[in-house]
Amino acid sequence: MSESSLSSRKSPKSRPRAKGSSSRRSGDKRERILTAAVRVFAKNGFYATRVSEVAKAAGVADGTIYLYFRSKEEILVSLFEDRVEKLLSFMNERLPAHPTAPEKLRAVIEMQLGLLEGERDLAEVITVILRQSSKLMKEYAAPRFREYLDAIGRIVALGQHDGSFRTDVSPGIVARALFGALDGVALTWALGRADGGGLSRAAVQVADVFLLGLSPPAKAPVAK
Repeated sequence: MSESSLSSRKSPKSRPRAKGSSSRRSGDKRERILTAAVRVFAKNGFYATRVSEVAKAAGVADGTIYLYFRSKEEILVSLFEDRVEKLLSFMNERLPAHPTAPEKLRAVIEMQLGLLEGERDLAEVITVILRQSSKLMKEYAAPRFREYLDAIGRIVALGQHDGSFRTDVSPGIVARALFGALDGVALTWALGRADGGGLSRAAVQVADVFLLGLSPPAKAPVAK
């Protein structure tokens, strides 16, 4: 997927939410719908699932779904976008505690896989079901997802600037390759045994591989 095609695609806009205590209640109900959708999508498959089944699992009326989402497709995309929101919040709040670019990149890798640890249904919905529709795959170009990729790219650029990372690779390509690798790890975990701690162990190995690949080439000793 080219960078230009990513920037030209738009994600669906969420309906406006109320403020104050009603906003909190609205958020709780929206979260219940998303949580129920994960269970139902993973059990029945996305295309076989009816909105009424999601509503029943969430304990709300059928029409309530449409107060928060325009369609079943928007529910699915929102599951992905909510995950990206959590990743961005982590990067904004906790990455400053990691002083070096390699440490920051390792923390991002651990966080991206850590969000799915113990969440087999969510991992299956995001990595498998979302791929089943080319229309929904286009929603990967949602602005917040692009922002997340750009944030990873800035970590790589930081490491290139301070000498931690090699300078002959594109930060944008590294960001996309890293996300793709982690997405693939989560997919095989969800379709396999989904063993406890498996994603945490995988995060260590993926970080080691990428950090080794990003290491500057060793300088040849100067002849005397």
